[in-house]
Amino acid sequence: MQKLINWLETSFAPKMNKIAHNIWVVTIKDSVMQVLPFILLGSLFCVGTVLESFITLPFSFWTPFGWTMGMISVLVAFLIPFNFCEKKRLRKQRLISGATGLILFFISITPEIVAEGEPGFGSSAFGAGGMFCAMVTGVIVCIVFNLFGKFSFFKEDSAIPDFVRQWFDALLPIGIVIFGGFLLVQVAGVNLYAIVTNFFMPLQSILNTWYGFILSGFIYCFIYSMGISSWVLTPVTEPVKLSSIAANLAMVTAGTASVASMNMYTETLMYTCYMWIGGIACTFPLVIMLAFSKSKQLKSLGRACLGPAIFNINEPVVFGCIAWNPIMMLPMWIIGIVIPAFTWFGCKVLQFAPIPRIQFELWYCPYPISTWIASQGSLTAIIWVILTFLLAALIWFPFFKAYEKQCIEEEANNG
Repeated sequence: MQKLINWLETSFAPKMNKIAHNIWVVTIKDSVMQVLPFILLGSLFCVGTVLESFITLPFSFWTPFGWTMGMISVLVAFLIPFNFCEKKRLRKQRLISGATGLILFFISITPEIVAEGEPGFGSSAFGAGGMFCAMVTGVIVCIVFNLFGKFSFFKEDSAIPDFVRQWFDALLPIGIVIFGGFLLVQVAGVNLYAIVTNFFMPLQSILNTWYGFILSGFIYCFIYSMGISSWVLTPVTEPVKLSSIAANLAMVTAGTASVASMNMYTETLMYTCYMWIGGIACTFPLVIMLAFSKSKQLKSLGRACLGPAIFNINEPVVFGCIAWNPIMMLPMWIIGIVIPAFTWFGCKVLQFAPIPRIQFELWYCPYPISTWIASQGSLTAIIWVILTFLLAALIWFPFFKAYEKQCIEEEANNG
């Protein structure tokens, strides 16, 4: 075990941290994080649609839902080139590159008129379904603007005003991106959106299988136990989660949703309904144990972590007693396998715990309140989340007692 920990600490973790700080990963991650307010607001509108089942409203909450969740790919298409230029210190080009990213994204998805005689245009790719395409077109724009970021048609001592120079210097990268996209998509007839979507479709399919679902849970807990935030996985996982919930909502709206057809790999199911009570790795039971520990050190830590844990914030407890602690890392890995498997069993096999039929992504809402909302008031969902809590507590307990004994002995030796 100690050899494994040493290898993880000296080899694996530094490489993961290097990837986490790569400019491309950071750019995509930050761009996705910046649209979270729209996603959270969209989830509130989605919850509002439940009211439409009971009372008649003069409007539909699905309309503002479409203007928030239904527009996130458009926002990402702009933000990726914008953030990249910001990080590369090409600040004069950031707005232009963002606008160029929007245009290339529109070229690739070829949006159409919404309806005859109605203003506006739309596409299903504007929402979660186009996230991967928005990322690809955004990266293409980043590459072009990076190549020509310091290019200028004029000498430094030119008498031409700076703003005029910027206009002309931006013509080359803009022209390459837009004319290149035009030739590729509209002249050559290449369906860029379909190619990108089909390329990433296997990832969505895998993560929505029982083995992919369990593997993802283990990876979250595994890297987190080494102090590496799960946000590093955002560029890959977030589009899949959003596409999965979008597909679920479409089936619910069409009346074709069933336990067999609905996706499990969604933010709503994993972070607000069943799995990660107190944060990734279901650490709330551990925090309660720490708060009543016989060790003064652990008791202080537990009571300090209790408030954040209620709102599913577990960085204090993870960095306080789990990360790089061999005794506590092991149960975190076990939970990363057991809790996802338990959740899949309850939802898909027993069909006891209902799969959420709305989008509710306010992950900081305390359990089981969030479970009640996400499951639309299901009593069986509340029962299952309680069982999840107890199962996690059983896994944490023996390792906690071993660590507590070690801490008590250290405190006694130190007087």
